[in-house]
Amino acid sequence: MNTGKIYIVGNGVAGVNTAISFRKHATDPICIVSDESDYFYSRTALMYIFMGQMRFKDTKPYEDSFWDDQKIELKKARVKRIESESKKIIFEDGSWDTYSKLVIATGSVPLKLPLDYGKLKGICSLYHLQDLENLSQIYSKIKQASIIGGGLIGVELAEMLVSKGIEVNFLIREAYFWSNVISEKEGKLIEQQIRKHGVKLYFNTELKAFEGNENSELVAIETLNNERILSQYAAITIGVKPNLNFELEGLGINKGIKVDEYLQTNIADVFAVGDCAELASPEKGRRAIEAVWYTARQMGETLGKTLAGNKTKYEQGNWFNSAKFFDLEYQTYGIVPAVCAPNVAEFYFEKEGKLIRIVFEKDSRLFLGINTWGIRLRQDFFEKILDQKRPIDFVIDKIEFSFFDPEFYPKYGKQIKSTFKTAAK
Repeated sequence: MNTGKIYIVGNGVAGVNTAISFRKHATDPICIVSDESDYFYSRTALMYIFMGQMRFKDTKPYEDSFWDDQKIELKKARVKRIESESKKIIFEDGSWDTYSKLVIATGSVPLKLPLDYGKLKGICSLYHLQDLENLSQIYSKIKQASIIGGGLIGVELAEMLVSKGIEVNFLIREAYFWSNVISEKEGKLIEQQIRKHGVKLYFNTELKAFEGNENSELVAIETLNNERILSQYAAITIGVKPNLNFELEGLGINKGIKVDEYLQTNIADVFAVGDCAELASPEKGRRAIEAVWYTARQMGETLGKTLAGNKTKYEQGNWFNSAKFFDLEYQTYGIVPAVCAPNVAEFYFEKEGKLIRIVFEKDSRLFLGINTWGIRLRQDFFEKILDQKRPIDFVIDKIEFSFFDPEFYPKYGKQIKSTFKTAAK
């Protein structure tokens, strides 16, 4: 039994980057615990394994020998309970150890629908490696599939299933895709992209019930609009919530595990990072829980320094995210709301199935953020723009320096300037 060991529960990007960051500054023993996989892998690459574009071993950012080289212990186990007074971490098999500091990096789990479908087969999501393994075993028997919920995981699943020749139905509760994140015009662009690949979209549609056969196999779903849709597989992709599947008495929890600016919980020597962490005081325009890869990595890198003795505040910085909707790439920098406030203006540029949306303050003309669809932009360019609080006119004037597309791709710089100048009149 060890004393003085740092334990990290969860081997996703947040937990792993905490360990790697810590090891750069300190030599104390550190252990990452997870029961999902032997080694850290890129969760966003699951779809490419299914589509035959990658092997599982290609999704591991580090060689298997890396962990021994870095003296980072890996333990495949599930944590059952944590006793903070005695600093004891207890595993499901009954074994236990003590910790000097504990990092909870358990990530997210998919939200479930408030429907009772018992032991009906063919209903799942795509978040863990085990979900991919289950789908890989049954997809050859699937002719029609339904995806419930219009999030990014739902789009990934749609592309995966289409790649195998499966008929896909996509049920979205809202009037347009991703309506809580982007504008209707942007949502329509995604809609066109998804329909182009043969996916049938149902907007303003919610699930009413699942229908099974005598073998407890899914055969169809029924919507609140009384539509019956044949389906041998249904994916629930209505969002995620923090994974709190362990016992720790007295831990401060709201929607997630509450942490301060140092990612410290209300319990001494217990920290939380990644999707499961909820910031007590998020920065203006940012959410208390940000379940994305980039913020998880940043949290881990910050906490690693604190654990090593260099107490460092976590700063959310400028918002950035990226995604892919079939063939359409998406990037966002800064704060770009779905619906602008009265004091915020927006500018659109659209060309050849590509779209840029920029928002800025009307009075001060301060640049606030940009969404881009099908056009790659440089992150370092917009980091500087946001840090320096540049006006929209400066951004438009320098826009040609922001393009990151390969050589010979159209840059659209002159056209964007011309369109903006015309719109400003």
